[in-house]
Amino acid sequence: LDVGDKTSHTASTGHGVVNALDGALRKALTPFFPQLEKIQLIDYKVRIIDGEEATAAKTRVLIVHTDGEVTWGTVGVSDSIIEASWIALTDGLELFLQKTSA
Repeated sequence: LDVGDKTSHTASTGHGVVNALDGALRKALTPFFPQLEKIQLIDYKVRIIDGEEATAAKTRVLIVHTDGEVTWGTVGVSDSIIEASWIALTDGLELFLQKTSA
């Protein structure tokens, strides 16, 4: 993960792939953005957009975060559930950083 002119390589384990992705992303970003420590992922929902496509269907992921005061959701869509989850995760953290730095 590149932040400015620095590159961070991290890994994490978790209760499933998305939990591990969330942990690795936070581990990489928190040294640069310590305010992310107070963010919690509080909901994760997956929906198949076109069920007739079966395993080739697009997947929509909704992730809800909170900082203890404000709650917000972000959505990722992709043919891959992992990519859709990554999009929703990164968009959620990026939205928080944009709001808190404004």
